[in-house]
Amino acid sequence: MKRYKDVAGDGGSNIAGQVEAQQGRHPRHTRLHRAIVAIVSGKGGVGKSTLTASLACAFALDGWKVGVLDADLNGPTQAKVLGVRGKRLLIADGVVEPPATELGVKVMSMDLLLPSDAAPLTWEAPVQDEAHTWRGAMEANALREFLADTNWGALDLLLLDLPPGTDRLATIASLVPALSGIVVVTIPSDVSHLVVRRSITVASNTRAPVLGLVENMSGIFVGPDAAKLAAEAGIPFLGSVPFDRALTVAGDQGDPFVATAPERLAAMALRRIAESIRAALTKRPA
Repeated sequence: MKRYKDVAGDGGSNIAGQVEAQQGRHPRHTRLHRAIVAIVSGKGGVGKSTLTASLACAFALDGWKVGVLDADLNGPTQAKVLGVRGKRLLIADGVVEPPATELGVKVMSMDLLLPSDAAPLTWEAPVQDEAHTWRGAMEANALREFLADTNWGALDLLLLDLPPGTDRLATIASLVPALSGIVVVTIPSDVSHLVVRRSITVASNTRAPVLGLVENMSGIFVGPDAAKLAAEAGIPFLGSVPFDRALTVAGDQGDPFVATAPERLAAMALRRIAESIRAALTKRPA
């Protein structure tokens, strides 16, 4: 059995040409966006996706044109949380028209492409011992397609919801050289802070500025001080979002919590964090 390195050229597939054309499209698309921000956390279970969706809605309420790219290919949730799950994707001239929420937030997620709830995302490698490398390459290519082949239009803000871990941040940073900033999410937990410290280090090593740290689910249990963690890391503390079961329920129902329950403490905290992010983006060098 031949491997890629044994095939002369690209075997007639013109993969190099396809990727080159795609790479040419994607910078043109990203230049249409005023800001692109990645939401990250090394720790799973911190409510990062719900936070991303809520921030998107908060910006939309303030009149911003917003898009959300669900970069968690193996555990996509944004279509569900933002209430567009099951909507049909329209394709015109090789470009995908992303569905939009009632607030006008455009969404692209692998969940919109999978045939059923039970269908996992699988990557078929030429040979099993190359599966890990093949998966990384295919996932990077899928993210590039989401960026290049989605008709985002001209956005004020594109939010990238990254999966847990730090490896995807390096991929996104390479795919989006114009990344405007990174927001790191934690919860009041020693374990979360341990992992998130590493995420902050990785984020600081990219060319994008770290806009700050958000503490999610504050008050659910007693834990370390997130503001102190941010100060020790030399990054801004953007604020805490108090735990609110209603926010979780809203996410399950695809309900824009900040719009439908603006009087809740969690909704007000999310609006303040969105304002802090907006201020940080405004201070960026032109």
